[in-house]
Amino acid sequence: MNLPEHSQLGKASAYIDQYDASLLFPLPREAKRREIGITGSIPFLGADMWTAFELSWLNARGKPQVALAHITVPCESTHIVESKSFKLYLNSFNNTRFECADAVRERMRHDISAAIWQGGPVQTTAGVRLLMPELFDCEPVRELTGLSIDRLDVECGLYQPAPELLGAAFNEQPVTETLTSDLLKSNCLVTGQPDWGSVQISYSGPQIDQAGLLRYIVSFRNHNEFHEQCVERIYMDIMARCKPTKLMVYARYTRRGGLDINPWRSSHPQLPPANVRTARQ
Repeated sequence: MNLPEHSQLGKASAYIDQYDASLLFPLPREAKRREIGITGSIPFLGADMWTAFELSWLNARGKPQVALAHITVPCESTHIVESKSFKLYLNSFNNTRFECADAVRERMRHDISAAIWQGGPVQTTAGVRLLMPELFDCEPVRELTGLSIDRLDVECGLYQPAPELLGAAFNEQPVTETLTSDLLKSNCLVTGQPDWGSVQISYSGPQIDQAGLLRYIVSFRNHNEFHEQCVERIYMDIMARCKPTKLMVYARYTRRGGLDINPWRSSHPQLPPANVRTARQ
């Protein structure tokens, strides 16, 4: 079984510029999900939405091409792809010839789908969309919508996940609201390097104590875990402590190595959030 410490994270890596799908390094989701009480069927819907800003290949005549790629990994997949291996995989396109952009997109879709279902049949394929340079100017920058809880002047002193900080007004009328924070920070599970993010929490149910929620988000500051795992931990802790009837947790992390990862988890069917980057991304 692949483990994070077996990946290329934190290690010197050769630059391979000829297409090589074996560079993708899948990591099973199961172990980390067990840590937060998920066994068997997952209790949410959603996806991990990636943006690749460094994608290039050669056309049939050897002329370099560039594009942005939006990749959608379904949360029900058995594996995630470690991000440095994703970067190395994308680099392997750099000196490889493809007939057209569609051929690149289909190759990526096939390879990523195989990686996220490693060892089993592909149940839901990864989504891949390429944006060519003529569409770059159409890519917006927009902040997460909602009421920012960062306005609260709270005292913080816990920097490892502290779900006991969460609370809700169970004896009052339920509400529906969307809360945001730009103070999410965690660290890479392997290298310990910082990962910076913004988070949006939409819910219906007992009103969540905003000061406690902000302290809880800050409590991830020294926590070592991958982006996808942090968002699932936040989702499960809010569900357990605040008992909303509906919940959506969506985080956008700043890019590293030309990639950003934006996990989204929801208790109910809904359209995924638009994969629109924030100013920090």
